[in-house]
Amino acid sequence: MQLFAFGINHQTAPLSVREQVSFNVNAVEEALRSMVDQGAAKEATILSTCNRTEIYCNTTEPARAIDWMAEFHKLPQREIEPYLYTLPRELAVKHAFRVASGLDSMVLGEPQILGQMKQAVRHAEQAGTLGFVLHKLFHRTFSVAKDVRTQTEIGANLISMAAAAVKLAERIFPSIEGQRVLFIGAGEMIELNAVHFAARNPAHITVANRTLERAQVLARRINGHAITLNELPEQLAQHDIIITCTASQLPILGKGMVERALKQRKHRPLFIVDLAVPRDVEQEVAELRDVFLYTVDDLAEVVKDGQDARQGAVKEAEVIIDSGVADFVNWMDSREVVPTIRALRDHTERHRRHEFDKAQRALAKGEDPIRVIEQMSAALTNKFLHAPTHALNHASAEQRAALLDAVHQLHHLHDPE
Repeated sequence: MQLFAFGINHQTAPLSVREQVSFNVNAVEEALRSMVDQGAAKEATILSTCNRTEIYCNTTEPARAIDWMAEFHKLPQREIEPYLYTLPRELAVKHAFRVASGLDSMVLGEPQILGQMKQAVRHAEQAGTLGFVLHKLFHRTFSVAKDVRTQTEIGANLISMAAAAVKLAERIFPSIEGQRVLFIGAGEMIELNAVHFAARNPAHITVANRTLERAQVLARRINGHAITLNELPEQLAQHDIIITCTASQLPILGKGMVERALKQRKHRPLFIVDLAVPRDVEQEVAELRDVFLYTVDDLAEVVKDGQDARQGAVKEAEVIIDSGVADFVNWMDSREVVPTIRALRDHTERHRRHEFDKAQRALAKGEDPIRVIEQMSAALTNKFLHAPTHALNHASAEQRAALLDAVHQLHHLHDPE
């Protein structure tokens, strides 16, 4: 059993690196099957969000697993290594527990990561790459995360990414109430932002998505209007605030499209928050005058407000996590001896079956049952004791003391007085 986790996150890698190794949600299951089919791991789960890309796996060759990720993204491994963290065994367990509990997030204590991790596990189940070890790991992970969130104040005074986006917008505009807001995408992150912005009663809300039906579902919830992504070039100039987060591998908003929108707006300010990884907005857009462009990393300073109040809860959470790690490591250790126990039982069963068959033949010939039972029990005793007796008799001086201790412990023997 070789539990191993590796990846990059907002603490180790800039956005420009994170977006190169992210996994598109529609390609995760194919990637998981590829990893297992190529022998890089026996089991695997991929957690890919705007802040992190991590792979949890059961593998005897960790280096091969890392090689697979670099090859999958067609990147030289040397470009990833400076930002990569590798976590064997109990370190992988502790990391999974901390991530699910919100202790490793950009927003300390945020609950969204737990749902993202559960989604990652569902993808692994559907891909057939969630085996016995990872199933046990994540079952325990979710249990520990629940304990942390219910027994500590880790989520108190929480400022979410969505709330941070609202705060930034209010720095640019006197009031959101008079602005027109455009949401690009219809996933969970956009839904969270839509709720926060809708609460400020903007003048108009539009939801743009690849499929109109999904955009309409969200638009109805927030009293907005739905459009398709194809309508963006004509609709962009009509909006003051743009929040975008899609699963697109290519930018949705290019520099040219934004320039044309600015001309139509007569250079009135355009506030854009790009929460996608890879990014939805071309980097060059940030160079345009009258554009205020923020990425997930830019929101980090805003969400730090209020985190000091939760630092005391972190210590309490770490105690719960450490206890959970110890329990899980004990379970892993117990699983390590299973093959030996199975082999010992098989070995003993062969001896038992041999002597039982021999006794049956003797009884069939009419031999005295008491004598047959006596012979069988004596034979079994001799066979069971042969290996340990031989080992003790032929052990070197250095080995003998350890063997004697083991025999006494295994058979509950006591030294004669």
